[in-house]
Amino acid sequence: MQIWQIFIAWACFYNSGGKTEGAQKTAICMTFGALAAPVAVGIGAAVIVLAAHVGVLATIPASVYGFASVAGLILLKGLSPVEAIGPTVASIILGAAFGWVSEQIAGKQVDQSDREQRVQRCTCSLGGWRAFGRPRWATP
Repeated sequence: MQIWQIFIAWACFYNSGGKTEGAQKTAICMTFGALAAPVAVGIGAAVIVLAAHVGVLATIPASVYGFASVAGLILLKGLSPVEAIGPTVASIILGAAFGWVSEQIAGKQVDQSDREQRVQRCTCSLGGWRAFGRPRWATP
């Protein structure tokens, strides 16, 4: 696995809308792009764009990220296209999972913060003018 590919997939998760659907789009489209890369740059790009008419492959940026991830391994590590696909797909799946988990954790933190703000607003309303009347300086 490659850490830079994991980060690309993690970012792609949010770019694809997050939630379970974003994870699915990331995993499916990035993997498709990774599989299209060995064909050739021009032909692979054309295949990605044409395949976008198929619903699960419609997230073109994710497919391009997958394509670039395989190309990166081919160019940086000298792997053959076939050798580059396995670690790339594993990195894509892990990155999409990291994105999903980070969103779940962030969502719980936001939910907790939102609850605390609601309690604070309620406390202020109960302890403010409504409970004790208007202060003298606020009287017209």
